[in-house]
Amino acid sequence: MFIKTFSTSLIGEVKDFVLGVLKEQGFEFDLNKDFDLDSIDRYYLQSGGVFYVGIVDGVIIGTSAVRRIDNNRCEIKRIYVRKDFRGRGFGMELFLKALEFAGQNYSIAVLKTDAKLTDAIQLYLKNGFSVVKEEDGVVYFCKNM
Repeated sequence: MFIKTFSTSLIGEVKDFVLGVLKEQGFEFDLNKDFDLDSIDRYYLQSGGVFYVGIVDGVIIGTSAVRRIDNNRCEIKRIYVRKDFRGRGFGMELFLKALEFAGQNYSIAVLKTDAKLTDAIQLYLKNGFSVVKEEDGVVYFCKNM
């Protein structure tokens, strides 16, 4: 897998990819949660974050992102891997790339995930995140970098 930083030429492909993974997990497009997919460059890159795209044979197979909250805190987001590429370490690689960026630029990283996504929860716990709270089916995590 080749990991590159998002470029605006990928906006349509990335949005389709992310929404496809969400749909397969049983989640529909939600304007309140998914608005960032229409302005990835502004929402992530121009505000002090990053958005990574994992590519195999010219096709997007995964993503990860870091969003700046303030000068000290960031949120790790959008960690997705195409279903037929899961279980091969691509998700871990994308997550670690985002975690590395977070550690180089922020002192605290937060993230959240649906409580049904037990593999993701285990990944976050294994990498030093602590559960802050669980509310309405969402698990919130935090890590001092």
